[in-house]
Amino acid sequence: MDTTIVCGAWRGHLGRGLAPRELQFLLSAAQGCTAKEIARTFGIAPGTVVKRLSVAMFKLGVNRQTAMIAEAMRRQIISPLCLLFMSVIVLHAVLGDESMRRERRAPESRRGGYEQKISRKGSDKLRPVASIC
Repeated sequence: MDTTIVCGAWRGHLGRGLAPRELQFLLSAAQGCTAKEIARTFGIAPGTVVKRLSVAMFKLGVNRQTAMIAEAMRRQIISPLCLLFMSVIVLHAVLGDESMRRERRAPESRRGGYEQKISRKGSDKLRPVASIC
């Protein structure tokens, strides 16, 4: 059973080698949160977060948090949500669905019309619009 956890702009997949709490902390670290910020969010001690992240680093075979995030992405344990949106956009472009496209028209030119100009003194004046073409 492959379930997912979404945390901010990241999605994590359970059942791929990390415990749920380790995955939650990994997703928070991927967003750039420190151990103290993660601990404050989950209402636990910062030492617990450090311990869970070190266990996750051991399971992934790395020594640094940045390497842990990169390895988790390589193993497809975590992925940014923007990749999902990019894939939808690419799929839409490949299918070429014309009904979803909006036709754009050129703006109509104002030839021979009049515009109102309001001056600072409060007097309104009508003057002809200068022709561009």
